[in-house]
Amino acid sequence: MTKTQTEDGIVGRGNRDGARMFREWFNGLNTVAEQNGQAAYVFVMGSMAEVLRTFDLPTVFPEINSLQTAVRRVAHEYLDEAEDYGYSPDICGYVKADVAIQLRNGQHPMGQIPKPTIAVLTNACNTYIKWAEIWERMYGIPVFTLDVPGTRAAGTQTWAGDAGFANDRRYVEVQLKELISLCEEVTGVKFDIDRLREVLGYANDMNWGWKQVLDLNRSRPSLFNALTDGTVYLGVSNGFKGTAAGSQFFQELVQEMEYKAEHGIGTLVDEKYRLIFVGVPCYPIFRRFNEMFTEWGGTFVNSTYLWFASGGTNRGFEYDLNRPLESLAEGILISVRDAMDSMFYQDQILADMIDEFHVDGIVYHPIKSCRTVSTGLADNRRSVMASRDIATLFIESDMMDRRVVSEAQLKNRIDAFFEGLAVRKQKEMAGG
Repeated sequence: MTKTQTEDGIVGRGNRDGARMFREWFNGLNTVAEQNGQAAYVFVMGSMAEVLRTFDLPTVFPEINSLQTAVRRVAHEYLDEAEDYGYSPDICGYVKADVAIQLRNGQHPMGQIPKPTIAVLTNACNTYIKWAEIWERMYGIPVFTLDVPGTRAAGTQTWAGDAGFANDRRYVEVQLKELISLCEEVTGVKFDIDRLREVLGYANDMNWGWKQVLDLNRSRPSLFNALTDGTVYLGVSNGFKGTAAGSQFFQELVQEMEYKAEHGIGTLVDEKYRLIFVGVPCYPIFRRFNEMFTEWGGTFVNSTYLWFASGGTNRGFEYDLNRPLESLAEGILISVRDAMDSMFYQDQILADMIDEFHVDGIVYHPIKSCRTVSTGLADNRRSVMASRDIATLFIESDMMDRRVVSEAQLKNRIDAFFEGLAVRKQKEMAGG
């Protein structure tokens, strides 16, 4: 294989294919809307896509719809409309943007969003429950909330073989059977256990691939930027979960990352500082936000966002196809619980990442719109710094609302952070 063939065929393939698939996904939703077809509104932390796909129900992710308005710099129009309608400036920006999309009959920068036939959610985020109630009032649709038992306290996770875990798994399985019955009622389609096995097989490929990709980014230089490239991969992980296309994407993405690791090919950045990102990205100035780090040679090698916004699939859980429903309950319990842990008990994992990924600094990014993600980050920062000698940056903005995003203030803080990192590097070199 020639260098040209390699560059055209492998390096950068994940980003190209991911962007194309994402456009195709929105085009598919547009078609569903035009045909007035059925659709399930779901969330990234526990989408239940594995079940919904067995009924051929297209999945709509309102979180993704909302963040796309910010990336395309029109979120303020949607936020203003929702606030004029009566929603408070203090609540989640994702919710308000989605409300405006509904008020606009599904009008969205990426196409038409279909109306919901059913809403499926978990308790992973308190906002999910109130958000779904909005659709229930608007459309009179059935709403199914799956209650996933979370970790009771830091370090008390239970696993297969433990009596407590077995009880929690059975609790989830009973609820899954209720969801299946509801889907049969809504769609008029009878549940097919073999179809579920097929979906779970594709999901296994994706879960395995996602974990492999994250682990491969321990390479020096890093193979992808967790903030930018990782968001593309994350979109495929959610939108195409349990599909043949999603399976193929992640198998090929692993091949790309293995090739880059073997040949020492990193990101486009001349990597000087390896960083971890904690929180949700600043989508109103997404590209510029990242540039303020890459200009200093900083690249994000991992993030908690790729952890919780993937619904915990980063663990690489493998479903047992011989007992699909029981194994699905087990996988949902482990994955959604892990997603919740990434918001509430993340300090030890971050400390481990510092060692495993050779990290120079951690960037904490609490945001106005999401208290669930942002609450406790200051305490988390203190805990990590007490266990590791690591530079940290604490900056605040928002994932949606450009009115509370000050690029100048962010840049001043980021520049000072890197100046401090440079001093630390000089001292380390002098000490060495």
